[in-house]
Amino acid sequence: MFYPIVRPALFKLDPERAHELTFQQLRLISGTPLEGLIRQNLPARPVTCMGLTFKNALGLAAGLDKNAECVNAFGAMGFGFIEVGTVTPRPQPGNDKPRMFRLVEAEGIINRMGFNNLGVDHLVENVKKARFNGILGINIGKNKDTPVEQGKEDYLTCMEKVYAHAGYIAVNISSPNTPGLRTLQYGEALDDLLAAIKLKQKELEKRHLKYVPVAVKIAPDLAEEELIQIADSLVRHQIDGVIATNTTLDRSLVSGIKHSEEAGGLSGRPVQARSTEVIRRLSAELQGRLPIIGVGGIDSLVAAREKMAAGASLVQIYSGFIYKGPSLIKDIVTHL
Repeated sequence: MFYPIVRPALFKLDPERAHELTFQQLRLISGTPLEGLIRQNLPARPVTCMGLTFKNALGLAAGLDKNAECVNAFGAMGFGFIEVGTVTPRPQPGNDKPRMFRLVEAEGIINRMGFNNLGVDHLVENVKKARFNGILGINIGKNKDTPVEQGKEDYLTCMEKVYAHAGYIAVNISSPNTPGLRTLQYGEALDDLLAAIKLKQKELEKRHLKYVPVAVKIAPDLAEEELIQIADSLVRHQIDGVIATNTTLDRSLVSGIKHSEEAGGLSGRPVQARSTEVIRRLSAELQGRLPIIGVGGIDSLVAAREKMAAGASLVQIYSGFIYKGPSLIKDIVTHL
């Protein structure tokens, strides 16, 4: 795989520019003989989770392909499932640039993108054109200018539009980059949101004659009693899965490293241990009543196995993929 050759050049660029350039190239080669440059024929390792059969247990985490532009290319690399988004009802530019920073020494990334995306209608059109034969998750959020107390409506709007096209729907209430969003993880606000989502799911199941599971994505920065309360709410409202975890605001492991003081969510190796601990605690609380998708700092086969040992049924990568490239997919899928 050619990634080790091109990575030094990409890492000389601003991270967001490198991302745009990479996506441009992936779109160009997708569906052409050049797609063979990125294709990896990996062994089938089917896993059943949330009532769905995944080709293998490794997925691409949300945030990398926000608008579902490169689903075919990522599918060719061997992912068992791909989660696109986060998408919002209306297009929005996100926060001011620069808004993404590499912490190379720590193999971490800080981002404060702010749900920049072209809107749910655009994403759905791209999904309709995709040829990926794995499970496609669609991650939904609220627009920045929607007041938190009205945020529920944004999630329901997105559910309505993506339901027919999604393998599963991921509800993002844990990004640190949309003001007030994380408050939806607590108490009455969480119960109100989950009740509305479950009601909408039942309504859409009847209309489309198919059941699309819903998973909720949570933050790593939760106290133990908050985790217990979230687990209780997820079970009570019969949510189908939980994705643990999003990025962290904690900087204790990266202090003194260039860019470590930038605002935003930290991902990659620095969140690895905390994310695994959240999975372990959640797993003990949930007792198998709903599955956990583990994400956060997976940069090796061992890190993926740690997440599974802690209680995850599936795992996802993002920052580790940026640092290691497609060979990481092969290592994990082949041996997990």
